[in-house]
Amino acid sequence: MNPSIKLLADIPRIHAAHRGERVAIQCEDRTLTYSELDSRADRVAGLLASLGAKPGARIAWLGRSNEAFFEIFFGAARARVCLAPINSRLAIPEIAFILQDSGADLFFVTPEFYAAGQMVVSQVDRPIRLIGVGADCEGFDSYQALRDGAPFPELTSPVASDDVLQLYTSGTTGLPKGVRLDNRNYTAFLELRTQVEGFDYGADDTVLIVMPLFHVAGTNISFSGLAAGGRVILLPEFNPAAVLKLIEAEKVAHIFLVPAMINMLLQAPEIEGADLSSLKSVAYGASPIGEAVLAAATARFGCGFIQFYGMTESTGAGTFLSPAEHRPELLRSCGKAWPSMAVRILDDDGKEAAVGEIGEIAIHGGMVMAGYWNRAEATAETLTADRWLKTGDAGYRNENGYIFVHDRVKDMIVSGGENIYPAEVENAILGCPGVADAAVIGVPDERWGEAVKVIVVAAGGRAPDPAAVIAWARERIAAYKAPKSVDFIEALPRNASGKVLRRELRKPYWEGRTRNVG
Repeated sequence: MNPSIKLLADIPRIHAAHRGERVAIQCEDRTLTYSELDSRADRVAGLLASLGAKPGARIAWLGRSNEAFFEIFFGAARARVCLAPINSRLAIPEIAFILQDSGADLFFVTPEFYAAGQMVVSQVDRPIRLIGVGADCEGFDSYQALRDGAPFPELTSPVASDDVLQLYTSGTTGLPKGVRLDNRNYTAFLELRTQVEGFDYGADDTVLIVMPLFHVAGTNISFSGLAAGGRVILLPEFNPAAVLKLIEAEKVAHIFLVPAMINMLLQAPEIEGADLSSLKSVAYGASPIGEAVLAAATARFGCGFIQFYGMTESTGAGTFLSPAEHRPELLRSCGKAWPSMAVRILDDDGKEAAVGEIGEIAIHGGMVMAGYWNRAEATAETLTADRWLKTGDAGYRNENGYIFVHDRVKDMIVSGGENIYPAEVENAILGCPGVADAAVIGVPDERWGEAVKVIVVAAGGRAPDPAAVIAWARERIAAYKAPKSVDFIEALPRNASGKVLRRELRKPYWEGRTRNVG
């Protein structure tokens, strides 16, 4: 890391001085150099100040990934204003809730969501200024016109406690909560990224962003590429053929993918003959990966794979499993803690669990969030008094200190008094012939309380024999963990980060019953 880069807001200024004409961001047929990014960020800071956005204010974004996101983000950070990107895949009432909750009065929207933006503001109980990032539209101010006409600002310097990014949790277990990430979190990120494989990019590297920018992986991978002075390419929508084409044509060195994306790339016809030799690393995380999928991907992509485990609430940090650690005995592990971060397994009393004992994973360190926006009670439930972040994930530590994630605590299946973790069962099933994807849930059982059911997406549209799927699992895990029944579905419901929405899968089986978990 350039020693002068202490804050995210420094990135455009530092690189504009040393490599100003180098492309910082590329999106479709548009490019933005570091000098242009620096100048536009200043203009945005002036714009926000002229529109009355004071330090600590929130502004909101709804849209596809594009270069303007970073102009607005860096400008906001310089103006000591916090950007709150909203998940564009949510329903109108959900988006309206987040806009209402954020307190943002300025709402930046890309053309694909103009209609949604107008519907959303009608459901918010305060005046919202709509700013269109793209084509002109009635009811929207033009972002480009406002930016280009804004004065260069006189600003106070950002401080460590300034919130710079407010990312909302997926809301799979209730209403979304705004995660406050501040300059302290990202100063720690900038210090640590060169010490963590998968973030240690070089100035000559091209980084492809396929994750949405309302997700911590999308922002962090972008920030790391820009902090290095490299080129960041944005792909607004994930498309396997487009990803493979870009890797080859643009000599992409680094990419982050959720496991579902990796699986889609492996199944894409374009994978045959694709030149992936430029890749130096593929990082993955956000949901479990099947060992068979990982083995196939490692062989085909021909580069190092890095697993990340973390949360939005920890600025994405937690543990990582380096390429060298992708050994058979560790493939189910998410690795060890980031340098200067700490990870513990807590028992039911909140004390550190013994080696091999399953408990709740907790994370501590400089990248743990400032707290939830306007949610003091939820913050207190999630952060202990000494700022250990309780993740809600169940896992254990082995004798060598490696962390193994079982599943969400609330997703655990209790059958006949035995605890069963869906991810472990899924991992046993995903290599089964005829199975393209699978999710495991607990369903009501009169004798055992809950029984294990697997919901399968068939490979090639031809469903395998359910008995063969169950037999495959029983050969690999204890019989009590193996599914008792198999159902089929065309596609698994997932949130924006690729996590299976088990609540949606469980719902029809528990209609009228008492089990009600996220």
